[in-house]
Amino acid sequence: MRTMIKDIKDGASGTPWHETVKDDFPIFGAAMNNRPVVYLDSASSAQKPRAVIAAMSGAMEHYYANIHRGLYAFSQQMTAEFEAVRGKLAAFINAASDKEIIFTRNTTEAINLVVNSWGRANLKVGDEIILTAMEHHANIVPWQILQKELGFAIRVIPVLDDGWLDLAALPNLLCERTKMLAFVHVSNVLGTVNPAAQMIRTVKAFNPAIMTLVDASQSAVHGTLDVQALGCDFLCMTGHKLYGPTGAGVLYGRYDVLDKMPPWMGGGDMIVSVDFAGTTFQDPPHRFEAGTPSFIDVIGLGAAIDYMTGIGMDAVKAREDGVFTLLSAALADFDGITVMGTTAGKAPVLSFTADWAHASDLNMILDQCGVCVRTGKHCAEPLMKRFGVEASIRASLGLYNDENDVDRFAEAMRKARKMLA
Repeated sequence: MRTMIKDIKDGASGTPWHETVKDDFPIFGAAMNNRPVVYLDSASSAQKPRAVIAAMSGAMEHYYANIHRGLYAFSQQMTAEFEAVRGKLAAFINAASDKEIIFTRNTTEAINLVVNSWGRANLKVGDEIILTAMEHHANIVPWQILQKELGFAIRVIPVLDDGWLDLAALPNLLCERTKMLAFVHVSNVLGTVNPAAQMIRTVKAFNPAIMTLVDASQSAVHGTLDVQALGCDFLCMTGHKLYGPTGAGVLYGRYDVLDKMPPWMGGGDMIVSVDFAGTTFQDPPHRFEAGTPSFIDVIGLGAAIDYMTGIGMDAVKAREDGVFTLLSAALADFDGITVMGTTAGKAPVLSFTADWAHASDLNMILDQCGVCVRTGKHCAEPLMKRFGVEASIRASLGLYNDENDVDRFAEAMRKARKMLA
């Protein structure tokens, strides 16, 4: 079985990087329930390499100071490192300028920014936006909150039985009232990789003025992103899934779009001048970054980007695809398993149910075996209802997973089958 995975060689040393990559992650030196850790929950949050931890600790230990506010050396150094991450992220997603990169806490905050700035300024009664039936709650609830206030309509692209979007429905949903298409690039439940560029082309061909937002929380970590090739107006991603810390997310926006958007939150650092008669605001991106940001987290995210690009996103994807093939095959050996989403070319996200055990009971046994998976609705309740599933188990991969993890998962599943069936 292990010969199915092709070694990906480091050009300098000739050593497969994946053979030692776990050594970069301190968590794998720990134990869970007296067992070595098998971490299959990266779709929720990825583990952190030493490079990220060291970058954050080093900044706090050696030159901690607030950014954008001080003329002394520590503040200047911290500001320079913070702003350098903006450039790293622009290169990572091929943005035209680092002025198109806004720091947020996470994808949820990034979407809320778009909803409350662009949406509040541009949507009205009679307008329509389009979502998909596989959206995370972060791309449903903010729109619904604003919908109650402004009265626009929400249309939904259905999901087919195999987990693919019903793309034939998209042209029929478009009309002169359509103002936004907001959709997930990779489903956090199904692993479906939506054809983002194709969907955006369809919308823009109908009306170039329709805005598009891509939730890239799950796709950014598994392959190369190019916002210019996608043609999107907005793109969101979250640092903690990208081997960075919690508290650092990203909103990309085309600069000409951002430049017309009003601030969402007000406070320090997003202003040019303040008077009780009125306030003038900074240009993007700083207009949208009120108050002291999570600059230590941003520095950690920059270190994570360096770590990932040092390995190479194509190499990461190839390795994960190989391990995912093994994981899928291992699960297929068990009777009574239903996998949610069976399309080809899935991202390494595998959600399933067992007709011989409730998801929570199965999860408890996996936990005792040192295997970390996610159980529940995965913040995608409408999608779960679409498939008639109350709760599922989700196993999701990161660059550190290997054949041994698959073997341990299969061993734990056999134990659970014996105990629960």
